[in-house]
Amino acid sequence: MKTVREMAVAGSFYPRRCIKLQRLFRDFAQKNTTKQIKLQGKPKAILVPHAGYIYSGRCADSAYRIAAHYRYKRIIILGPSHRIYFKGISASYYETLQTPCKTIAVDTPYLIALAKRFPIGFVPKVHAVEHSTEVQFPFVARYFPDTKAIELIYGDIDTNTLANLIIAIWQNHDTLLVVSSDLSHYYPIEIAKSKDTHCIDAFVQRNPTLLHQGCEACGFKGIEALLLAAAYESSHSYLSCYTTSAEASNDTKRVVGYMSGVVF
Repeated sequence: MKTVREMAVAGSFYPRRCIKLQRLFRDFAQKNTTKQIKLQGKPKAILVPHAGYIYSGRCADSAYRIAAHYRYKRIIILGPSHRIYFKGISASYYETLQTPCKTIAVDTPYLIALAKRFPIGFVPKVHAVEHSTEVQFPFVARYFPDTKAIELIYGDIDTNTLANLIIAIWQNHDTLLVVSSDLSHYYPIEIAKSKDTHCIDAFVQRNPTLLHQGCEACGFKGIEALLLAAAYESSHSYLSCYTTSAEASNDTKRVVGYMSGVVF
């Protein structure tokens, strides 16, 4: 087992230096009010974006701040592979996950137990380049500083298998699932918002069928699996944020959409 899952996208997606990262988090705190929101139930999962922090960090922060009201034994971060094709799921078989401010311990015994039931292996080159999960590590370190975590990156996998994995994870009420996905990519802003509406409606109504009416997301399977599991478990959902890259870039011609929310 390799000791540390090293940072692959620090300095591009988020600051490499701890002091700059903390400055960003303070900025998010000033802009987000979701910390005051109390749900009628403990969050089981949050859905968060994974672009560069200047584009989607505040939106992701809105969901983490809600979940931070509660204590968890472990955080499981689930995201899609963007650059490398493989089948199944690749897991963080490391001792720790590195972030600019601290390292996060990996819950290896729980990971091994999951791997006995689901197609979870280890493809090191996937973790060496993937950002969808890594950009979540600094949030986990900030809001759950003493909590262990597991990184799961999925490739070519059946959605029902992912949904069954989520249902199995939810059998332990001390586990928070983080599902990572951005929405539509590089459309004019009105088209982007129209497409993203299908993703938002599906999440709010916990109806995976609505995703297939026009939602475009790089983590589509992860979102669909989350909603299938939420429907099976009779869960509720809360949308904490929707925004686009245009908010930061002022470019309304090539827009990426982002949403965050909580399943409880």
